[in-house]
Amino acid sequence: MSKEQVLTNARIVLEDSIIDGSVLIRDGKIADISKGTTTTGEDFEGDYLLPGLVELHTDHLEAHYSPRPGVRWLKIAAIQAHDAQVVTSGITTVFDCLRLGSDEDGGFHKGEMRSMADALAQAQQEGRLRADHLIHLRCEVSTSDVLDHYEDFENDPQVKLVSLMDHAPGQRQFQTMDQYTLYYKSKRGLSDAEFEKFVERQQALSAKYAGPHRDALAKACAERGITIASHDDATIAHVDESIGYGIKLAEFPTSFEAAEASHRAGLSVLMGAPNIVRGKSHSGNIAARDLADRGVLDVLSSDYVPFSLIHAPFVLADELEAIDLPKAIAMVSATPARTVGLDDRGRIAVGLRADISRVHRQEGIPVVRSVWREGRRVA
Repeated sequence: MSKEQVLTNARIVLEDSIIDGSVLIRDGKIADISKGTTTTGEDFEGDYLLPGLVELHTDHLEAHYSPRPGVRWLKIAAIQAHDAQVVTSGITTVFDCLRLGSDEDGGFHKGEMRSMADALAQAQQEGRLRADHLIHLRCEVSTSDVLDHYEDFENDPQVKLVSLMDHAPGQRQFQTMDQYTLYYKSKRGLSDAEFEKFVERQQALSAKYAGPHRDALAKACAERGITIASHDDATIAHVDESIGYGIKLAEFPTSFEAAEASHRAGLSVLMGAPNIVRGKSHSGNIAARDLADRGVLDVLSSDYVPFSLIHAPFVLADELEAIDLPKAIAMVSATPARTVGLDDRGRIAVGLRADISRVHRQEGIPVVRSVWREGRRVA
């Protein structure tokens, strides 16, 4: 027997418009969308009915697992805490970032992230989680052990996204030593001599490992059909390299030149939603609003603040004439879903999963009132 429910009197945000109407859910999928209200069903009282958000890049699980230097929290408890914050931000599909490759800036031991992935699978199987969790491997290609760490995930079907990163000085995110000095020397409290040695070691590791490891990981992902992301591309040469690897997602480009070239080449350009909310990058790179204003921003990620993913689209729609709310919401739902091949979600459309959130907003910060995943209320 089919299970049905009706959500009515809602401002339904479609991919290209907003209508006042109702949505019929049957057996976990959207069965009908109609204009006008009904006399039965859950009354949204004019609140927005949005597609469940799709989060491609969040480091938030790591923050719950290691909340202080040297502290490791119980994995299942950390996952549940992360999941609760994610789903109450309207996120119904989340790619949890697991960091591979150890360097002097931190990282995790061999097997530690594999253990976290196993805990995620266990939590899913036991019905502990409300969002749909998939895995994004953040691979630091300039480290000696990144391929060794990747071996732990060679047969894991939950891995749907891999990003290729190099945070060495003079590369990508840190093209200038001013940025790198602020981020590492000042924040870590290193002396001049200590910092000089640290920089030399990181540059040597990058020169030795980054190219071969990038090649090996891109080849492995292509063979498995895993979406590949570049990270912090800064130049046209970086973008050309990404195109050659078959990369589909350009994460956090650090220059307008790289962002525009990536967008023109058909890569989805991803920037941080906190960057939108704050109006600037925390590491001194380009402002995401400027990319949005130029029409070359495709995807938003909450990065380190889950709630920013529902907050940022409203900021864009409020402040940029070229971006209306449907276009802004697509950056956190339809476009990220398409980029990683999840064609069954990310939009309010007949036949897709009923991943839906109810959001109230008169002015200012939005309030997520309710969330459904595959037609089941989870928040």
